[in-house]
Amino acid sequence: MTDTVTKAHGSDTRRHKVTGDVHLLLCRGNEVLFGRRHNTGFEDGAWHLPSGHLEADESVIAALIREANEEIGVTIKPDDAQFRHVMHNSSSGGRMAFFFTAWSWQGEPDNREPGKCAALEWFSADALPDHMIDYCRVAMQSIADGNSLSVYGW
Repeated sequence: MTDTVTKAHGSDTRRHKVTGDVHLLLCRGNEVLFGRRHNTGFEDGAWHLPSGHLEADESVIAALIREANEEIGVTIKPDDAQFRHVMHNSSSGGRMAFFFTAWSWQGEPDNREPGKCAALEWFSADALPDHMIDYCRVAMQSIADGNSLSVYGW
């Protein structure tokens, strides 16, 4: 048996595995809700959108709805989640980050994960916080520029 990988059409035949995550731009007028990361071990103190990983057998919409409820206690209807952007990010071997806006929801945003989030705050889309995770800032700029796709870190 050989230890080389068979190449078909000039590419490696091993399948690349990618982590998927969802990010919520909860919008109120020109403002977007951010949480300040705390006690996570990665970019603590940085502001970031409510977000999370897809779980097995879960659509991006189902993940967004679940994460919105788990992290900030709001309920979003599937039709209220509007796709805005996808980013292919090189971190952790490759991630696909899906960004959605929601202009309507049920409930009042509340910090449901105080062990990971120090605070929630609304920021103007035109004046984002200084300390943000870089890929999130790049995605926010791409969204503001009207781009639905970006590649980060490759």
